Amino acid sequence: MKKLLYVAVGLLFTVSAQAQTEEELKAQMAPKKDSIAAIQARVNALQSQLDALPGWKVGAFGTIGGSISEFNNWFAQGIPNNSTGNIGFTVNAFANLQEEKFFWRNAANLNLSWVKFDDKDDPTDDDSFRQATDVFNISSLYGRKLSEKFAISALAEYRTTILSNFNDPGYLDFGIGATWTPIPDLVVVMHPLNYNFVFSSEDTIFESSLGAKIVADYTKQIGAVSFKSNLSLFQSYKSSDLSNWTWTNSFSYTLWKMIGVGFDFGLRNNKQETLNYLVNNAPTPDPGTTFDSIDNELQTYWTLGLSYKF
Repeated sequence: MKKLLYVAVGLLFTVSAQAQTEEELKAQMAPKKDSIAAIQARVNALQSQLDALPGWKVGAFGTIGGSISEFNNWFAQGIPNNSTGNIGFTVNAFANLQEEKFFWRNAANLNLSWVKFDDKDDPTDDDSFRQATDVFNISSLYGRKLSEKFAISALAEYRTTILSNFNDPGYLDFGIGATWTPIPDLVVVMHPLNYNFVFSSEDTIFESSLGAKIVADYTKQIGAVSFKSNLSLFQSYKSSDLSNWTWTNSFSYTLWKMIGVGFDFGLRNNKQETLNYLVNNAPTPDPGTTFDSIDNELQTYWTLGLSYKF
């Protein structure tokens, strides 16, 4: 009994000592965490001051994702012998000039991906990598400042695909109006006079028109986190069937030096593209489809993988 009592007392003493040590360590960590947060806040404030200085600011970040797999005699699935793969990447680049009386902001976005599925038991299937995502966008915004937050501006923006059907369709917006920069990281473009040039071999569906252009771009880096959100909207004065909008978002978290984890997703609404697909490219094309008979489906994409920045 005495031995058991000694053991119980020893265990209680050990647990009590560990609990006390844990509480002491947590108490010592608390002020250090506060110090780290204060230092990071000062670093972020200095970075904001650097971003506001005149001159060129350039950079790029994006996401790389991919995977490969192979199955042999895996009879639990419908296709027991196969090899698959996918690879994709995004690039978000910018070159911005900030001066006392004017600014010039340039940006480019590229998102490409390929997929492969090879059924080894089917010699007739397509075992090559095929295009899955194809997005390209470049823009240039010039503004003459009326104040620190408002400017008279001109915008040129071009959107298309590059892996296939380059410039078919392609969209070129050119317009003038005003730009509002309420905070350094947010730019809102409001151009009531904008012409949307549409380039396509299918001239019975795609049509250029005059309209209004609205762009909102928010780009921010907070410590190890970088993110960019861009909304580009065109409202045709001729018909809502000719209007379109695209919203792209990129996030990255740096784990080590320039490498981290990234996530990209995009939404798009374009009735002309929907009609063109149903009339010309769907598995069962229907030449009799019209703008009035279709539902304008929301277009989406997303990519998850390793991220990088420069």
